Amino acid sequence: MTSLSARDITWTAGRAPILDGVDLDARPGEVLGLLGPNGAGKTSLLRILAGLRRPGRGRVLLDGTPIGQLRRREVARRLAIVEQSPEAHTDVSVHDVVSLGRTPHRGTFSALGAEDQAAVTDALAATGLTGWEDRLWSTLSGGEQQRAQLARALAQQPEVIVLDEPTNHLDVRYQLELLALLRGSGLTVVTALHDLNLAARFCDQLVVLQQGRVAAAGSPADVVTDALVRQVYAVEAVVDLSPHTGSPAVTFLGPAHRP
Repeated sequence: MTSLSARDITWTAGRAPILDGVDLDARPGEVLGLLGPNGAGKTSLLRILAGLRRPGRGRVLLDGTPIGQLRRREVARRLAIVEQSPEAHTDVSVHDVVSLGRTPHRGTFSALGAEDQAAVTDALAATGLTGWEDRLWSTLSGGEQQRAQLARALAQQPEVIVLDEPTNHLDVRYQLELLALLRGSGLTVVTALHDLNLAARFCDQLVVLQQGRVAAAGSPADVVTDALVRQVYAVEAVVDLSPHTGSPAVTFLGPAHRP
């Protein structure tokens, strides 16, 4: 199994600092949740972790090796990313979209082989899309497109998967199924989430960003606290352990009154 780490990641857009000295460690086979309000730098960090953007300073390590020292094809075989706004595939089928995940494993003009077809079939089944192979991308809802994008990433058969708000557009059932799938996949997972309760329940570790810096990191029990919610989200809340899941459960009370 493979780890994914960041060391002193700093990135600036123009003159605006977006990330400032960010460290994190996604341990092999665990789910690391990336939290923080809009504008905290989550998407920028995820793109840097996936090798899609170079940091101004710092390093990303894939199993201890700087990602910049690895060939792009090797990275693509080992690491998959599911972005928040899926690219427009227009009038292609779900099968074709999911098959894109096999690109790093095939020659430029090679047809799908038996191993590729099996990976696509397994990914469709895992995301509840069996029987949807001939549906056109343009006919899918936002949530269905999100599931197809996840199936594409799973068909890639990566060791690490990075996801930006994967529960967006999904109803409650599919949110729970998706996060349970990631938790039980055995993959090293880094995922940005908005829902603190889902993050506390399904993540092994959490990293909270605030204005581009790490405000807190650790287990859900250590990170998800009344004080953290007040500090980072400017909301008064009560955090208890759920008698049903054993995870921290947040009850939001209202905006915090700042001096």
